[in-house]
Amino acid sequence: MELLFIVLGGVILGALARYIFPLRDTHGSVLMPALGAVVAAVLWEALTWLGLRYDGGWIWVISLVLTGLVVGITDVVLGRRRQARDRAELSSLLSGKARVA
Repeated sequence: MELLFIVLGGVILGALARYIFPLRDTHGSVLMPALGAVVAAVLWEALTWLGLRYDGGWIWVISLVLTGLVVGITDVVLGRRRQARDRAELSSLLSGKARVA
């Protein structure tokens, strides 16, 4: 049951990251919530295997904080890389050096 709650927390953190950080138009609307769910679930299971008890507070804090960091950093980096790549492709198309299929 706790895994369900931690995955829901990851989805919420992913949705928050999508709308807090800029350049949200450079990736899909479900990407960050899905990433948050996966990261939270993997972290929770890894911490459980390392011996942290699911009824303790540290497993919740570590899982949610690290999930928030991963989702936030990924959102910013992905947005910047996509924007730079789109600009490079546009300039290539406008300069006439692009290959046309």
